[in-house]
Amino acid sequence: MSLRARLLLALGAVSIAALAVADVAIFSALHASLFNQVNQSLVAQSGQGFGPGGAPFGRPHFSANRCPGSGFPGQLISSDYVAQVAVGSSPTANDCPAIVGGKSYTPKLPTKFTGYAPGPNGTEVAYLSVPSVQKGGPDFEVRVVKLPNQTELIAGAPISDTENTLHRLLLIELLVTGVAVLAALGAGWWLVRLGLRPLTAVERTAENIAAGDLQHRVPNESDRTEVGRLAKALNVMLGRIESAFAARVASEERLRASDRRLRQFVGDASHELRTPIAAVSAYAELFERGAAGNAEDLSRVMQGIRSETARMERLVADLLTLARLDEGQPMEHVPVELVTVCAEAVQTARTVAPEWPLTLTAAQPVEVEGDPHRLRQVIDNLLSNIRSHTPAGTQAQVSVEQAGQHAVITVSDRGPGLPSEEASRVFERFFRSDPSRSRGHGGAGLGLSIVDAIVEAHGGTVMATSAPGEGMTITVRLPLAPAAEPEPETDEESDHKVPVQS
Repeated sequence: MSLRARLLLALGAVSIAALAVADVAIFSALHASLFNQVNQSLVAQSGQGFGPGGAPFGRPHFSANRCPGSGFPGQLISSDYVAQVAVGSSPTANDCPAIVGGKSYTPKLPTKFTGYAPGPNGTEVAYLSVPSVQKGGPDFEVRVVKLPNQTELIAGAPISDTENTLHRLLLIELLVTGVAVLAALGAGWWLVRLGLRPLTAVERTAENIAAGDLQHRVPNESDRTEVGRLAKALNVMLGRIESAFAARVASEERLRASDRRLRQFVGDASHELRTPIAAVSAYAELFERGAAGNAEDLSRVMQGIRSETARMERLVADLLTLARLDEGQPMEHVPVELVTVCAEAVQTARTVAPEWPLTLTAAQPVEVEGDPHRLRQVIDNLLSNIRSHTPAGTQAQVSVEQAGQHAVITVSDRGPGLPSEEASRVFERFFRSDPSRSRGHGGAGLGLSIVDAIVEAHGGTVMATSAPGEGMTITVRLPLAPAAEPEPETDEESDHKVPVQS
């Protein structure tokens, strides 16, 4: 059963119960009032009390239409019945019948009256309702007074009008109750429909979300109503579901991207290893064909094998370094003075390849926190990249400075440069600007990838800018060590600062 039907049934049941209670209360009150009036008329008819010897007093005075056969010779012939008899005697001979519609009616009295209650002046009083002796006659409300002289005074009043009034009241109450219940159900249906309208909006929202629209929300949020609070709670839940779903989609996309990178990485690594392995295999085949008997050929074969083996060793070492960095292998975290590290790297580069002029500039010592060996590897790889991709004689410069809360290392050259779209990809693994992937210049294309991974592991960033004919500039930004935060300088200290340049 629907919620709307249950609410309407509950409303109908409550309405019927409330109206039934009201009807019973009204009917009971009117019943008591009407019969109290009848009883008051019976008291007036039979006298308010009795004097000495049991003679009634306080009776009304009548002037005409007397009932001569009754124990009340002065009784007016009217719509009330009266009689006075000895206790245990039949009242038939001493009664005065009631006249209703021009016809005489007498109540059907029992042979013995019971149920007396104490009355005034030593009397006893009993009330009872009896039918008429005559067929089709009215019912009577009878009052019996037992006098001290052992006589019974009987007064009865027809109650047909009272019963008709109560019957009409009952019919009116049933009719009004039925109309009121129908009106309550109609108004309740409208109010329930109006009150449940927000739930209809919730239903539509659920349908839209089931169809894939996770951004849909329940309207009419409010803290003042139950449905408004429900809408607010549902919107909070939907927001969290959307966030969780978006995070899941992003995670799946990252996994797919990682899988693509892994496949590309494996393919590129296989491609890089294939050439030196093929070269070693060719040298071995040349050796088998007789190069061993010729000293010049043997020397060339062995030199080639050593060269390709060293190349594979470097490639494997680079792959192992990247794998460890990808796994988040912990590194040292000690204070590192970058100017000293760069100076050592520049000195080594000058010794290894003096054909590439190289200068170092730094205005002051700059200290970061990290792994000194990995940071040295960053500078070495950047300088090696210059030697691999620029002709001999190309000038290059390394500078170290402090910018706010970061240390900035800039390595720039005046070589041929790259288009800007290629410069943004130089940190990709196995990337070469040469479409033919020629190995005449450079290595396997992992040097700058290692730079990017090491810098990222230190919480820094690296960026390359270049243009054809304008050389390339690579900028590394690393967070300063906590103890190396900038302090205010005095004029005297500023005057005595000596720039470092080599």
